Amino acid sequence: MSSPATRIGVVGGGAWGTALANAAAAAGHDVVLWLRDGAAAERLESTRENARYLPGVPLHRRITATAEAGALTAAGTLLMVVPAQTLRGVLGDLGPAFAPGAAIVLCAKGIERGSDAFMSDVARERLGPSAPVAVLSGPSFAADVARNLPTAVTLAAADAGLAARLATTLSGPALRVYHTDDVRGVEIGGAGKNVLAIASGIVAGRGLGESARAALIARAFAELMRFARAYGGRPETLMGLSGLGDLVLTASSPQSRNFAFGQRLGAGASPEEAAGGKLAEGAFTAAALVDLARARGVEMPVAEAVASIVSGGASVDSVVTALLARPLRGEAE
Repeated sequence: MSSPATRIGVVGGGAWGTALANAAAAAGHDVVLWLRDGAAAERLESTRENARYLPGVPLHRRITATAEAGALTAAGTLLMVVPAQTLRGVLGDLGPAFAPGAAIVLCAKGIERGSDAFMSDVARERLGPSAPVAVLSGPSFAADVARNLPTAVTLAAADAGLAARLATTLSGPALRVYHTDDVRGVEIGGAGKNVLAIASGIVAGRGLGESARAALIARAFAELMRFARAYGGRPETLMGLSGLGDLVLTASSPQSRNFAFGQRLGAGASPEEAAGGKLAEGAFTAAALVDLARARGVEMPVAEAVASIVSGGASVDSVVTALLARPLRGEAE
């Protein structure tokens, strides 16, 4: 049995939460997987398979699925694997059950709508400014991680020692966790790439060709770098797993919900039709990303195009025409 200091709690029983629970268990930890729905927790505990989100992937024997918040008290590390837009509420509900000093690892990639707050800021508002908060991000599909296929991600905490300890704790046979103290850079890479992956999907869905998509990804990454510099993120972080690595993955595969959402938009679906009842985090993040960019005078034409399409304020064709009509300039600008 693992000690309380390394026992892992995972909050959120979707595909990514289940995958990270499997990875933590494979790394040798006892894991409590918390689900809000009691019936779903009982079903997962009895069948040992998350048939809704990860069919065919067995739940590791060291995982206990539950809807009891008190079960999280024994965890020294808590992975918050809930959508960005619900994090504030979940922390408010479950925070009192967390052990004092438990490390909180935020696994959602987004910016809170309305407040334009990054996830680490939301967590500290809810848990207190001294809460040991970290962020996990990088190129990773839940199905790959759940099946123990080789994956590398980045974990960031302002306390470099905490980041290193958590990276060691979460690394396992197939999941390699690098660490950094650049929390903002990792958050920006994770949130921004979702928006830019939607743009890549739109180009693919509209049939504009691979040359156009490659150009868009390159220019989109340049604007993400500008944004990161304006908000204190380090360029080397954006060039790593949580920035360029994650963008390459999510901007090129229909497995990415954001790319698939954009692909359907490009093919003519409305934003509601394109969502299809599934979460595409970039659709919520786009407007917040644009708001923050404008506040610091950062030009982000690709992100602005996505925000206008997602809001229903502009058509795909009009946005493409506007982007192509932008004044020519040096590539470094």
